Amino acid sequence: MTRIVEHLSEISANYDAMFVDLWGCVHNGREPFLEAVAALTAYRESGGIVVLLTNAPRHRHSVAAQLAKMGVSEDCWDTITTSGDSARAAMYRGVVGSKVFHIGEPHDQSFFDPLKIIEDPVEITQTPLEDAEGIICTGPFDPLADPSDLRPQLLYAKQKRMKLLCANPDIVVDRGETREWCAGAIAALYTEMGGESLYFGKPHPPIYDLARRRLAQIANVSDDRILCIGDGMATDVRGAMGEDLDSLFITGGLAAAETLTKHQPDPDALNALLDKEKIAPTYSIGFLR
Repeated sequence: MTRIVEHLSEISANYDAMFVDLWGCVHNGREPFLEAVAALTAYRESGGIVVLLTNAPRHRHSVAAQLAKMGVSEDCWDTITTSGDSARAAMYRGVVGSKVFHIGEPHDQSFFDPLKIIEDPVEITQTPLEDAEGIICTGPFDPLADPSDLRPQLLYAKQKRMKLLCANPDIVVDRGETREWCAGAIAALYTEMGGESLYFGKPHPPIYDLARRRLAQIANVSDDRILCIGDGMATDVRGAMGEDLDSLFITGGLAAAETLTKHQPDPDALNALLDKEKIAPTYSIGFLR
């Protein structure tokens, strides 16, 4: 059974580093959560290391710029690992070919920025679907539209046996009060239709491998001294469980309604949800603070 805590500081001394989700934990897509920023800043001041671990479909420098623009203080984090980082490395190794059809919004074009760390990277060209060898999905064309609107394109891609590289395994995200679809919803639909989707973000191992490598550049930390924090049951909590890492579940994010979270989750509602989803976060809290 998960332990409900009131503040991060109750458990933070047990960990030398934290893998912290962004959307729903540190910000809502529009503005930072000031209590979360303060809690992470205090943890760093006590000697802890914060690795921001996000399924954002962009490289870490793009995410850092977005955080700065949003007003998230650099004092609350040490380094960033993104799903986009892992997926970009795979793309430039040619996992979906060199001619790709991009499903996503214009602001995700930074996904195709050059990547110098790959030896002999594949030259990537964006093409119409009819000329493509594979698909890069950073998100829907319209995050408010039903993913099933893309069935015609996905059916064509499946018939051509194209692989779909999913740069963000999240299904949905809440931008302020508005719920939006993410790339994971399209990848799930493509898989359901019989296509092959490739994942690199949470809860899949590649992003955790990269996070550990970036953490190791700062300090050597054993797995039993790492805490994963996030509001995604299928991504943050399952990812931590798969990596045998402790986790702190933020119930006031995507699962706020199911857990009856206002300030803190209702214990009965929380445990009923965890039993239903068959997940076991080490700790739970209403909001990161």
